Amino acid sequence: MTVTAAEVEPLLRALVAIPSVNPRDGRGDGGESAVARWVRDWLVRRGIRTALHEVLPGRCNVVAVVPGRDPSAVLLESHLDTVETDGMTVGPYDGLVRGGRLYGRGACDAKGPLAAFMLAAAELAGGETPFHTVVLAGVCDEEHAYRGVLRLLADLEDLSGVGAFVGAIVGEPTDLVPAIAHKGVVRYTVRTTGRAGHSSRPAEAVNAVSLMAPVIAHLAATAPAPPPHPLLGTATRCVTRIRGGTGPNTVPGSCEVDVDRRTLPGEDPVEVWRQDRAELTALTALGGAPVEVDEPFTVDHALDTPPGSPVVVALCQALADHGRPGAVQGMPFGTDASKIARAGIPSVVFGPGSVTDAHSADESVALADVALAARTITATVRRLTQHIPGATGLVRAPASDVAARRERERPCD
Repeated sequence: MTVTAAEVEPLLRALVAIPSVNPRDGRGDGGESAVARWVRDWLVRRGIRTALHEVLPGRCNVVAVVPGRDPSAVLLESHLDTVETDGMTVGPYDGLVRGGRLYGRGACDAKGPLAAFMLAAAELAGGETPFHTVVLAGVCDEEHAYRGVLRLLADLEDLSGVGAFVGAIVGEPTDLVPAIAHKGVVRYTVRTTGRAGHSSRPAEAVNAVSLMAPVIAHLAATAPAPPPHPLLGTATRCVTRIRGGTGPNTVPGSCEVDVDRRTLPGEDPVEVWRQDRAELTALTALGGAPVEVDEPFTVDHALDTPPGSPVVVALCQALADHGRPGAVQGMPFGTDASKIARAGIPSVVFGPGSVTDAHSADESVALADVALAARTITATVRRLTQHIPGATGLVRAPASDVAARRERERPCD
């Protein structure tokens, strides 16, 4: 069977029709578990063993297993959640098809890649048994705190019949290009404290926004130090938010800015934050008041998978077989792949759609590209036809933890 755009359309439209906006620690699950249940039911109807795993109260991952001739496994991972729908120019859940593209929130990021993985899993389950076992996971919370993938990594070794992992393909919009590297990030808040006062007598107050001005100027003028990465270019640092003042007639007594520092492979994000803290707190003399730097509120590592990793080679060969360029590239955005790679599983990011369409007002993906992605994933799995020495597994959890996890699966069902 060859996956076609006509097969993609009803599947992707159904996925997009289920709202799954990440609640970002708000109430409810945003619909992530509704998508997880729908994915489970679709896979079960095709004879694939599938279960839900609760990550946070009412928020679930969905994990499916296609047995291979060998328990060593390939992981296909994508995410269930989307960003918000504010400002969209198309119906976010209508699944409108126009010019061969399906429009809606999540069509590109990342329900298109998820649909491709589902179709590939169904084809592998219904055809000749692949050599490697295939684990398909749809995870929650990728767009916020990536707790879905962290829980998945804790759960993988509990899966019956699944051995060490030889590689992972992480579904994100990469324009059908294999991405083996992406930047990491550390985000933190910088604060200046002055003395509030009446705006009619500013000389009697200390303006915290004015104290922050040299900090912002320094951040804009001073580039991070590490040399460029061949696939990712330079590290970056920028101010993304500023908060200060309480009213139009009050001199602000405090000011905060959030800083986004994108790291390169080989940089430790926490050490980067320590260096930035020392650098910024040294600016005290410029404003005459201390500069405070909070602990990071986001820490994520970069990805840098060797191009000779078997899963990368197999994917590049499968792309060539389908007439597509197979040269590896880097991506500027972060993904779940960095967490999976740090757990010892060589990871490559791949999927239909462009990151320029992700999160956009008219998000969309070409149905033909989703179909091609499904065919490419199927071919990649089949190319990994022999056990790969040195395949890594995760540390097995204690039996008591396993039992507790299985107990927590129930609320999602």
